[in-house]
Amino acid sequence: MKATAPAAAPVLPVRGRLRPLGLGDVRITGGFWAGRQSVNADASLAHIEHWLEREGWIRNFDLAAGAGDLAAERRGREFSDSEVYKYLEALAWEIGRSDDEQLESRFRAVVARVAAAQEVDGYLNTRFGRPGQAPRWSDLEWGHEIYCVGHLLHAAVARARTRPGADDGLLELARRAADNICDTFGPDGIEGICGHPGIETALVELARVTENHRYLAQAALFVDRRGHGLLSDVEYGREYYQDDTPVRQATVLRGHAVRANYLAAGAVDVAVELKDAGLLDAVRAQWTNAVARRTYVTGGQGARHQDEAFGGDWVLPPDRAYSETCAGVGSVMLAWRLLLADGDPRCADLIERTLFNVVSTSPATDGRGFFYTNTLHRRELGTQPDADRPSPRAAASLRAPWFEVSCCPTNIARTLASLTAYLATADDDGLQLHQYAPGTVRHRRADGRQLCVTIATDYPRDGEIRVRIDGDDDDDQPWALSLRVPGWAAEGATLTVDGETRQVTPGVVTERRAWRPGDEVVLCLPMAPRFTYPDPRIDGVRGCVAVERGPVVFALESVDVPGVETVDELRVDTSEPPRLTDGRVTVRCHRVHPQDHTWPYRTDPAECTPAPDAEFDAVPLVAYHAWANRGPSTMRVWIPRHA
Repeated sequence: MKATAPAAAPVLPVRGRLRPLGLGDVRITGGFWAGRQSVNADASLAHIEHWLEREGWIRNFDLAAGAGDLAAERRGREFSDSEVYKYLEALAWEIGRSDDEQLESRFRAVVARVAAAQEVDGYLNTRFGRPGQAPRWSDLEWGHEIYCVGHLLHAAVARARTRPGADDGLLELARRAADNICDTFGPDGIEGICGHPGIETALVELARVTENHRYLAQAALFVDRRGHGLLSDVEYGREYYQDDTPVRQATVLRGHAVRANYLAAGAVDVAVELKDAGLLDAVRAQWTNAVARRTYVTGGQGARHQDEAFGGDWVLPPDRAYSETCAGVGSVMLAWRLLLADGDPRCADLIERTLFNVVSTSPATDGRGFFYTNTLHRRELGTQPDADRPSPRAAASLRAPWFEVSCCPTNIARTLASLTAYLATADDDGLQLHQYAPGTVRHRRADGRQLCVTIATDYPRDGEIRVRIDGDDDDDQPWALSLRVPGWAAEGATLTVDGETRQVTPGVVTERRAWRPGDEVVLCLPMAPRFTYPDPRIDGVRGCVAVERGPVVFALESVDVPGVETVDELRVDTSEPPRLTDGRVTVRCHRVHPQDHTWPYRTDPAECTPAPDAEFDAVPLVAYHAWANRGPSTMRVWIPRHA
């Protein structure tokens, strides 16, 4: 098997409606996402390495290589190896993006320490298999051995695609580890699966890099084994790790939200490679149902804290939203694969919503603190986490520098470092722009023609996206330029070409012509703030509204309302729309004081309807991704309506 596009990108399917463009094809040169990528490169990567060293998670590999007593001295949870691998993947993408020599040196140093711990048969894990430790593969439910290998493979794939032929040895190390997985869990091996999916996408991408069909076959085997009760039943049920129903028979994403998205993404990869239309249809239906019934307005997924899992249909309580950052990353991974397979712009819509309101919400502005979970309603003032200790709680009230389970910082780092690979695609007829940022897109077609465009925009602060056709020579051969009109832009979006402006509706708008250098296409999206009303079946937000502007969800934060103890005292007046006041989104609110009683239930409804005692004409809202950057506060996304 051979990839059709040798791009430096996380996902390179051999077929599909669209072909991804990689880090060498797409450049982000400014705006919202350039700032995030810069902070990630300049601050977050070093911050992550500091904590990996401080907590001993990299040193575990030194111990495994013989530098100490591993069983007695190992630190971190059973999956801590994976955080080192995700850090390496983030470094690989960032090196490919920025060609930073210092990062290259750091990358090679960590790879050498990891490689020294690999055993002769390819097995690599610091928690199992050595004297004084539990035997290999003895805890498939919770041990994460296979899962950790998956992230090792992803790091190697990133390196192979950004630095083909590099002599650091990571790709060969990963191949030996993958061979060990295939030897152990192949058709003639252990009939088992990992309690945490993730190996599936990694094996498929390794197969695409190495052209070794064995890895694809093993990924398909893991997908087909899932749902047959191979893992022990647990407190949360086998649904927790998607071992309750075969993938082909499931109708909705369920269980642990990260696991569910990772598994579905792997199933899409397998389906695309093997031309398995039935499997692809099954995952597409699961995604459609989960988006329609189990996804927060922010794009977040996961409503249950106890098992970090999806709730049932319409169970989306804002104050109990778990919405794990890693689930957001997994959701982007899945939606991107479906977009490549089908070209469905709804997938790009969800990616946009999730990137702006989950992925960008987790890191602090300085890149040295993170949300693990992303609540939509904070009732009490948060407490500042200890800057010198990992937070023991995933649901930290303010961004924490590190966690005892620190999957999210490394996941954010690898996503931001590879973000340019999620912006644009190509097909045989031209280019497609799915996400908007200032930058350039260049693609050389199979016939040798170079397609080049420059995007100028201040999106999402402004709704104008100006696309200029670049090139040295006129070309009389037509090609198609496609732009996504987001689903939220139901009214007021326009497209201007050659001075002619027309209304456009959500979906994909395509202009096919013989372009000349200097030609421009201008997409204008309506950016007036708007109220969003929930489906009445969502009990937790009935009688409330949210406020959005473009793809950005806004929140009411107590630091913006002096004299108000908690935002729960406020009711929004929906008789007039939200507006921009001095550059900020504002709403009209009334403050209420409910009466105190000795019993919280009344027979007279009037006694349960607090009267307003103050009015605020222009209460400023904060972009949800920016909340909790100004100290402890209360916050809510869904605001009760004033009667």
